[in-house]
Amino acid sequence: MATFAEIVEARAHDGHAGLLFEDETYTWAQVVHQARKRADLALALRDPDRPFHVGVLLDNVPEYVFWILGAALAGAAVVGINPTRRGAELAADIRHTDCLFLVTGTEQAGLLQGLDLGLPVLLADAPALAVLPAPAKSPPGPQTAPGEGDPLLLLFTSGSTGAPKAVICSQGRLADIAAHGVAFGIGRDSVTYVAMPLFHGNAVMANLAMAAHAGATVALRRRFSASGFLPDVRRYGVTYFNYVGRALAYILAVPERPDDGDNPLATAFGTEASARDMTEFGRRFGCRVIEGYGSSEGAIAINKVPGTPPDALGLPRPGMDVAVHDPVTGLECPRAAFDETGRLVNAHEAIGEIVRRGATFEGYYNNPEAEARRLRDGWYWSGDLGYRDEDGYFYFAGRDADWLRVDGENFAAAPVERILARYAPVVMCAVYAVPDARTGDQVMAALELAGPFDPADFAAFLAEQPDLGTKWAPRYVRLTPAMPLTSTNKVDKTGLRRERWDCADPVFRRPGREPRYVPLTDADRSSLRKSFGEAGREHLLY
Repeated sequence: MATFAEIVEARAHDGHAGLLFEDETYTWAQVVHQARKRADLALALRDPDRPFHVGVLLDNVPEYVFWILGAALAGAAVVGINPTRRGAELAADIRHTDCLFLVTGTEQAGLLQGLDLGLPVLLADAPALAVLPAPAKSPPGPQTAPGEGDPLLLLFTSGSTGAPKAVICSQGRLADIAAHGVAFGIGRDSVTYVAMPLFHGNAVMANLAMAAHAGATVALRRRFSASGFLPDVRRYGVTYFNYVGRALAYILAVPERPDDGDNPLATAFGTEASARDMTEFGRRFGCRVIEGYGSSEGAIAINKVPGTPPDALGLPRPGMDVAVHDPVTGLECPRAAFDETGRLVNAHEAIGEIVRRGATFEGYYNNPEAEARRLRDGWYWSGDLGYRDEDGYFYFAGRDADWLRVDGENFAAAPVERILARYAPVVMCAVYAVPDARTGDQVMAALELAGPFDPADFAAFLAEQPDLGTKWAPRYVRLTPAMPLTSTNKVDKTGLRRERWDCADPVFRRPGREPRYVPLTDADRSSLRKSFGEAGREHLLY
């Protein structure tokens, strides 16, 4: 099928269960009926002189699904509004994407108070969807069928590496993605579990669209809950689950029970889980875990294949010319070299930016500057760091802000994070650069642990890791009760970098070269600040 609208239309007379939500059940025919009602309303309110964009600010509720499918039928584009944004940033997202009107709920409407949006707001949980004013202009003439290139989704990036950008996803691209569900075992009898937020591409592309194509059943969770995961899997008979960021780590932090493997889950697919978490999740819940690398932009896809090393992303899809290039010189980086322990020994030259040569992508809405940074000379520059071994397997090395330079040695955060994730008490970890008083950086790690921190045990663990680089051991360790996350469960390092060791959480430091950690005291903080001042680098602390 060429458009996602055609996929939706194909379910119009389907009596199979299409959507499960709490105590509600809808057949696919009922889902499409509700989608058509939203399409009719959108078309009645359409202004031919403005972009046909519908903003949606909701939790994962059936109304959200109805509007995504309804927009497909109407030829509109849904703008997924991130409810974790606040104030001026939230208003800027809505204005930037030229929303014609905004669909929200009573709970989320409070976020809009005091904001000058200049557009009508529809309360989706109000009676009869009747709170929109009449359209200012006459509606357009007869509707034409949506085309492959018509925008269907405007998906804000997670914001973990800077200001969010609205990625365009067309009808044709989503239809093509939807057809790939068979690779993950999604068929007519599957039950897919949507717990990741629908305003993010992962939930729509890696679940909802594929389920619609197959005529599978979608079980919808209002918000992700680690403790609610397994009960939901059993309640709804879930066979497929998609995730992003650290979702697996949080589920695994729920105390294990002997019968956890007694469930219907067959497949979990997602990104950015550690090798340890993937292995443990598969063992504990008796399913296969498929890890991939990709983004809402859709320009690069790397997946694990048989023979992929445990810590590697895998290989690009056939036909994708993907490489690692130096973002400064533009030259391709040498392949990674490892010593007998598996430690990367040429990080300074092997790590670069993951690039697809000869790529196209559908762009960012109304943001030519961001497009120009991504697409240069016909190449797509991902903004992600990586390296590639002699067999062609790609490894993730962090975001473009995740470079560290310690004692003249350059390396990336992700390989260090993979090592720290092996430490049994770690639920989640983040590695980032903090300034050194004399030159360059020092390594700081934030740890979210399942129990108390034993500094001697942690030091012993580090000493036992044969692939830990000589400069990689954290100088500072911050113990946080809850890792700061973006709305899509990715670690948000912005505040961690800014606060450094000046935070309310306990911080331990390594005084010398030996792996020994002691609490950082207020006197230590004062001494640090003094040393920065004496070296003329105190400005780095502001």
